[in-house]
Order: sequence, then structure tokens, then C-alpha cells
Amino acid sequence: MAPLLLLFFIFFASSSPLTHSRTRPLKTTTLDVASSLQKTTRNSPTSYSLKTQPSESTLSLQLLSRASIQKHHSYTNNYKLFTLSLLERDSARVKVIETRLDLALKREMQGPLISGTSQGSGEYFVRVGIGNPPSQAYLVIDTGSDVSWIQCAPCADCYDQADPIFQPDSSASYAPIPCAAAQCKSLDLSECRNGTCLYEVSYGDGSFTVGDFATETITLGSVSVPNVAIGCGHNNEGLFVGAAGLLGLGGGPLSFPEASFEVDSTGAGGVIVDSGTAVTRLKEEVYDVLRDAFLSGTKGLQRANGVALFDTCYDLSSKASVEVPTVSFHFPGGRELPLPAKNYLIPVDSVGTFCFAFAPTTSSLSIIGNVQQQGTRVGFDVANWVVGFSVDSC
Repeated sequence: MAPLLLLFFIFFASSSPLTHSRTRPLKTTTLDVASSLQKTTRNSPTSYSLKTQPSESTLSLQLLSRASIQKHHSYTNNYKLFTLSLLERDSARVKVIETRLDLALKREMQGPLISGTSQGSGEYFVRVGIGNPPSQAYLVIDTGSDVSWIQCAPCADCYDQADPIFQPDSSASYAPIPCAAAQCKSLDLSECRNGTCLYEVSYGDGSFTVGDFATETITLGSVSVPNVAIGCGHNNEGLFVGAAGLLGLGGGPLSFPEASFEVDSTGAGGVIVDSGTAVTRLKEEVYDVLRDAFLSGTKGLQRANGVALFDTCYDLSSKASVEVPTVSFHFPGGRELPLPAKNYLIPVDSVGTFCFAFAPTTSSLSIIGNVQQQGTRVGFDVANWVVGFSVDSC
């Protein structure tokens, strides 16, 4: 992996000058319109696999899109309906994340943690092994949530999933967590029964999971991680789209690397890197500058009506490819990471309507979504509290 870049702040901008200087040339990137439209009608599952050489310190996992296991919904064959559904889930998720921030700033955070997985909106999944011997299952991978969990037998109420329900009695490594353990005390909502810990996690749309809190062995690729705190849910409701549960990477005491940047002295601001949010959200004043710069560089393209939260759209139905302004992540020290055009001008239907895939937020918080993360390796240096980005060949 390329060296991690320390992020004191992050700013998104078209590399066209925001002051409209006439002396600096406009940088452009080619969007392959035809290739992007082909993906809107493709029936094969979408997956991403990191190309790395096996080693003791390297772990490679296949990342599957939500559509890969979402086979029983009518909108999987209608790309516009699929897009509208995604954007609806996305808006609900962002609202919950912003609510968490507001409550925390007001010191009013009470009751169970409300995760960013509103509407069961994890957009990417990983295949993992659970227990010993391992039972394979799909889990939503979510950098906006802390508690990992799976559906477990016996089920008082379980939704349909792609794999058999996990049987904790069949695993030699399954161990209930005592009520006095630190993991149990780290839960936002827990109870004690017969000396062992019970958990409950609720989500923004009313979905929830309730069950036993235990430690279990999780196998990622060829690497087995023992004694992972995980919820064994016997009562679960929600639109989790065939996944057996959720792998929380939100950075809390029960999760893996924290995925947030610095905030100001009042606790406001900052940037979250969130795999469960699709579209990057920027503070309104930042978004307006970025959008206006992009519009200035695309005056020759035919405009189309806005779609859902997208206010900048184009009719590219007659184009095979177009040149658009380059959009980059800018870092301290003059470093930048140019994004592929397909990461910010995306099809919203199968007939040639493309939209600028950023959105404004009235919150002080900005969120880097997974559309902009695609094709980029996001590295978490846990020891040094550093998050970095580098171009990947996936």
C-alpha cells in the first residue's frame, strides 16, 4: 500500500479555479458513457477484490455490492427504480448520522445507539466465516456502526437471509459474555440474564436486533480472529437484504478502526468515511462552490432535470464519452487524489441520464460516501490514528 496521508482536513474541489481565473487551464477527465450505461443493464453480480500478494500481514476480502444478493426485488431490473431506492435509503441514513451528531453535541444522547444503518442501508457486503468450524455468511460492512451481529438459532423472529441461520451450539468457539465484562458495559443498551449479557441495537427505520452478546471466532479470508464480541440475534427485524447480519467498523470500543477526522473545539465539523453512505455529503457552502465550478466546466453538455437529491444532471444519451472537469480530494502538503469521472458523474437510469454524485448537507459534518471511494484503497493506521487514501487496481 502507498504511504498513508495524514488528514488534518479534507476539501473537495474541481481543479478548475474557484476564483474563475483565466490563466489557469481547466483539468478534465474522460467519462466513458457507454461503459457506464452497460453496467446499468448488467445481470451478473458486482464484486470487488483487492489485488494483493498473500502475506502474514495482508488480508484480502471480496467486496460484494448490495445488488449481488438482492435478487427478489422488482427494481433490480429497472435501474432508475434501483437508483431511487438507493438514494432514499441514503438520505435516511445520513439523517440518522446527523441526528447522532446533534444529540452528542447537545449532550442528550440517551437510550440505545441509533446506528447509521437506517433502512438496512449497508451497500456493500463481505463473505465471512463465523464460528469453529466456520459457517459462511454475508455481512453488511459498515463503517458507520459499532456493534457486529448475526442472526442466530433459535429464532423468535428472523428475516430471510441468503445462508442458513447460524447455530451457536454447533460452534466450539462460541462463548457468552458475562454481565460484568467490559464488552457488556460498552453496549448502549444491555440486560443481564443468568449472569450473561443481552444486547439490543435499534436503527433509524425501526429495524432492530436483540439477543445474546458473545465472543466468537470470525474468519476473514484465510485469517481467523478469535474472541470477537458479536451479537447473536434471536429477534431481528429489518430490510437487511439477505445478509446474515452486520460487521461494524465504526470505531467505538466494540468495533474496528475509527473512521472520523478532526472536529473543532466545540465538537462540530469533521469528516466521516462511511461505507454505508453512497453519496458524499458536503457542507452547503462547500457543495455550492464545487457544483458551480463543475457547471462552469460542463456548459457544452445538455442539462436534464434533477433526480431525487441530485440537482445537477445531464442528458448524455447521444454520447459515447465526454470530457468533464476533474474532481479531486485535496490533502495537506499539496497532495491530491484525482477521482475517476465515473466516481462523480453517474448514471441514474439506463437511457443516458447522468447526475453529479455529490449532495449538500445543512449539518456541520461532511461524509465521504462509497461512490467516491470506489477504486480507492482506504487505509486505517490504527496505531497512529491516521486515515489515508491511495489509488487501487481493484
